[in-house]
Amino acid sequence: MATNAEIAGRFEEFADLLEADDVEYKPRAYRRAAENVRAHPSPVADYVANGDRETLEEIDGVGDAIASKIVEYVETGTIEELEELRADLPIDIADITRVEGVGPKTAGKLYRELGVETLDDLETAADAGEIQAVKGFGPKTEENIRDNLEFARQIGQRYLLGEGRPLADDVLAHLDSIETVDRCEVAGSIRRWRETIGDVDVLVGTETGEEVVDAFVDWDSVDGEIESGPTKASVRVGEIRVDLRVVAPEEFGSALQYFTGSKDHNVRLRNYAIDREMKLNEYGAFDVSAVGDEEAGEETDGRQRVGERVAGPTEAGMYEALGLPWIPPELREDRGEIDAAEAGELPDLLTREDVRGDLHTHTEWSDGNTTIEAMVAEAERRGYDYYAVADHAEGPGVVGGMGLSDTEILEQVEAIREVDAASDIAVLAGIEANVDADGDIGLSSAVIDALDVVVASPHSALDQDAETAIERLVCAVENPAVDILGHPSGRLLNERSGLEFDATALARAAADHDTALEINSNPRRLDLWGSAVQAAIEEGAPIAVNTDAHQPSTLEYLRWGVHTARRGWAEPADVINTWELEELRAFLE
Repeated sequence: MATNAEIAGRFEEFADLLEADDVEYKPRAYRRAAENVRAHPSPVADYVANGDRETLEEIDGVGDAIASKIVEYVETGTIEELEELRADLPIDIADITRVEGVGPKTAGKLYRELGVETLDDLETAADAGEIQAVKGFGPKTEENIRDNLEFARQIGQRYLLGEGRPLADDVLAHLDSIETVDRCEVAGSIRRWRETIGDVDVLVGTETGEEVVDAFVDWDSVDGEIESGPTKASVRVGEIRVDLRVVAPEEFGSALQYFTGSKDHNVRLRNYAIDREMKLNEYGAFDVSAVGDEEAGEETDGRQRVGERVAGPTEAGMYEALGLPWIPPELREDRGEIDAAEAGELPDLLTREDVRGDLHTHTEWSDGNTTIEAMVAEAERRGYDYYAVADHAEGPGVVGGMGLSDTEILEQVEAIREVDAASDIAVLAGIEANVDADGDIGLSSAVIDALDVVVASPHSALDQDAETAIERLVCAVENPAVDILGHPSGRLLNERSGLEFDATALARAAADHDTALEINSNPRRLDLWGSAVQAAIEEGAPIAVNTDAHQPSTLEYLRWGVHTARRGWAEPADVINTWELEELRAFLE
């Protein structure tokens, strides 16, 4: 059955092809629908299978027309209107628009003028000097396209947060070392801690924009300059694009709010402002109560600072101008955060300091890289109160057949008890069991009785349909031996989509049976993800934020899991490994 990502991809293609065909307005509607379908916590195909058209149309951005296309795609595997667009514009739109400076409209024009359909066609046209002869283009445009073709071929996918954020931290450190930089911060999806990013967006407040741009472009880590000007620049660092924008210090807060997004959050916030006779943009918050409607709505460059400016230097001030508290970036996805802010009900979000231990880690007993003692020593260094070893049990999907037999598990429990006795923190004996295709975990009663914690995770049969998947996962969380359902979808970002399931139904079962749902902090997984975590918390399901670490250094993965939990509105009390040891033991027992 069609996945949410697959359906979203069709609508993204729809939007690009419509834009390439010079159609106005519709592309934005399709992109909004695509984003909300992709992020929806439950498989939308289930609504089609169940004939639940009403719930389908409740998804933001999915009206009658788009809902009909979802039904058509789920039932037939195709959308007739999209096929007609593809026939009219046989462009490999996703590949071509990865080239810097080539958007959908440009791709459409190059197809109509030169017959460009693929990256190879684009390269042939550029090498032949044909692009510069097209009206509206020129030698410089052609050169830029030629220079960026190879880079476009390399970036056929989004980058993991775990790849992009460390680079962003390095960029910020470099910019912060420049004397004339007043403030600097990342923006865009990376500041909202989305699991994948397209590029790294950085904002700087300074009075010396050109000087900062020069220092940015000349940074030793830069592998290539894409473009630069007085107030912005783009460079490549490795394969990742980094975009810099400089603004006046008095407009830093408003620009940070604007460029952080998400687009849906900003649209909702701007409408909230309009209802209060305010105007928000990247230049500030403006009281337009004394300004005519036509002037207040003007969006030309020279008229964006209309009305009395009441905020701009700080991001918090932009929200305060509307009578709202500052909304953490992780929440800015238009999933109820503005209503919660207005009602004074924003969550007190989880922090790294709240986490007292890790309940899913590995050692050399299975597929980890070091000893129990070394992993526990690192946990002690990090100030944890408790720590669980949860090596793989044997079963389907375990890499290299490195899972432990029942006999080996019992031997390891004895070894863990010895380390526990010699340690300053509580060391718990755990296992990562395998949730097989039917939801069974394959552990003997003797093993279950000997363990402190059982993490059960799917590792195989990850192509099951959504109905089978939810039955399988619910079976696992209903098993009284299971304490934590590990990485519930089994996905690997940019590699495999894993299981699709009804996150609300899973959460309801987990809440009923006191089974925690894991946020696996490995940046290749981040499973559960933000909207699914939010669904879990709304149903009262407990959460565990674990690293799945296989060596001491990867205990640092906690960073990614905590921010994923924050994207799901998680508070400390929602997360079992923020609890005192006695409370945790009571839960596990």
